[in-house]
Amino acid sequence: MPIICYLDAFSGVSGDMLVGALADAGADQAAITDAIASLDVGAAVSFEKVLRSGIGATKYRVAAPETTTHRHLSAIVKTIERANLAEPARRTAIQVFRKLADAEAEVHQVPIEKVHFHEVGAADSIADIVGAAVALDLLDIETVVCSPLNVGSGTVRTEHGVLPVPAPATARLLAGVPIYARGPALELTTPT
Repeated sequence: MPIICYLDAFSGVSGDMLVGALADAGADQAAITDAIASLDVGAAVSFEKVLRSGIGATKYRVAAPETTTHRHLSAIVKTIERANLAEPARRTAIQVFRKLADAEAEVHQVPIEKVHFHEVGAADSIADIVGAAVALDLLDIETVVCSPLNVGSGTVRTEHGVLPVPAPATARLLAGVPIYARGPALELTTPT
């Protein structure tokens, strides 16, 4: 019987939130930690039990040095290919980065080979995306179903300056997906 993951994204979704939720659902935290370490991008991850509105949860934390280094899709793919990951997780992580690169290429009107990632190419974003791919694989999840996404509102500061929420690449990724904006004026759904 296929395993289906349902995400109730009433408060948006981001890479670290997703990995924490999957760890809370039973994905092996040590296996996720080892997979991220094998990327060798300078990211160290940890898990912590927290309370949110009186409900227990698992917080996924990524510690990574600040950098102004930009990474191209090809470099990120090579990093993922070299890492110690199960093939399904590797495939998923690479597919996610390709979708992100397609969205960025469209937004910046450049060929996909010219896309260089700023925030999404940072070690913490790589750890979020690969961590989610590893956790989904560890839980044998075949399908992910999501409620309409709360994207938030307002603006977000990026390396390109102040952008509307959802940011342009996020908006491209969410084309055709049911979304809404409710709550505080901040970014609730991120591209990772």
